[in-house]
Amino acid sequence: MSSPKVSLTDDEWRAKLSPEEFAVLRRAGTEPPNTGEYTDTTVEGVYECRACGAELFRSTEKFHSHCGWPSFFDPADSEAVILRSDDSLGMRRTEVLCASCHSHLGHVFEGEGYPTPTDQRYCINSICLRLVPGP
Repeated sequence: MSSPKVSLTDDEWRAKLSPEEFAVLRRAGTEPPNTGEYTDTTVEGVYECRACGAELFRSTEKFHSHCGWPSFFDPADSEAVILRSDDSLGMRRTEVLCASCHSHLGHVFEGEGYPTPTDQRYCINSICLRLVPGP
């Protein structure tokens, strides 16, 4: 994996992020399901990384999966995120990271049968995102 464009020390990240944001973005935590501010939002716009401001997803790729977290079927740009294998919790998953700062965003799942063009569900923590409204 290449080096992040935005690289801060843990102390610098802690100063920039709330304790909850730090726990998820920098320590690969997960916010409780159905608690995030963007889980059910339908506002049009761009979803940026809350840690570094990089564009990650667009509202046009967001869909309701009813899984408890915001779901997208594709990132805004193929290079906006990094995917890496995650064998934690005794299962194999694919972790999604911000390509710009390497912050943890969530996981991507395939083959679940959602009627989307990619058959993928990027399950992303709301706390990792900031919605910038607009077309």
